[in-house]
Amino acid sequence: MAHVLHVITDGKTPLDEVCAHVARFRHGVDCVHLREKHRPAGEQWDWACRLADALGGPTRLLINDRADVAAALGAFGVHLPARGLPPVAARRALRPGQVVGVSVHSAEEAAAAEAQGADYVIFGHVFATGSKPGLPPRGLEALRDVVRRVAIPVIAIGGITPENVGAVLETGCAGVAVMSAVWSADRPAEVVDAFREAMAAFPVRPRVAWPPRTSNAPQRTP
Repeated sequence: MAHVLHVITDGKTPLDEVCAHVARFRHGVDCVHLREKHRPAGEQWDWACRLADALGGPTRLLINDRADVAAALGAFGVHLPARGLPPVAARRALRPGQVVGVSVHSAEEAAAAEAQGADYVIFGHVFATGSKPGLPPRGLEALRDVVRRVAIPVIAIGGITPENVGAVLETGCAGVAVMSAVWSADRPAEVVDAFREAMAAFPVRPRVAWPPRTSNAPQRTP
């Protein structure tokens, strides 16, 4: 069971640039999240189609908050914000086998998301990050509590770098999600490579493996 690496779009980088970089690092990531919440559905559809092409198919693409776009594209699934639709409601719009993830900020929220049908959760922010200015990080012990509380994969996010990723993986989480660490870099593909090298050097297996155990889940494109 290997740890997984997710990359999330940052809502700032232009589509052509995002797709060019994704095409370069696609073999180093397990999932790309389309998180462009300020864009209307039509633009999100265009982004999703372009990103699917850059990834070599839609089955490693997660759509933030738009189950309709995820279903229409045949994406891997939808990722819901902490105050978004309940997972059980989002699933009604999806195809069989598509996954539902939820952003959470505590073990209690993670347990509630699991009870409501989430297939995985993203917990953060673990370390201080420019994406959440002024908000104190929740820390590694809080991440460890989430991992212990639920029986679904937990992905960590927030201020994670190749230098500190080993300490994050030591909690038993399934992997990490990164955004600014990639998109603020001059060469995003090199950052992805650095994460992969650092993660491969960490021998401890995740407590719960990725992908989520959803029945009839679509096969991912390598």
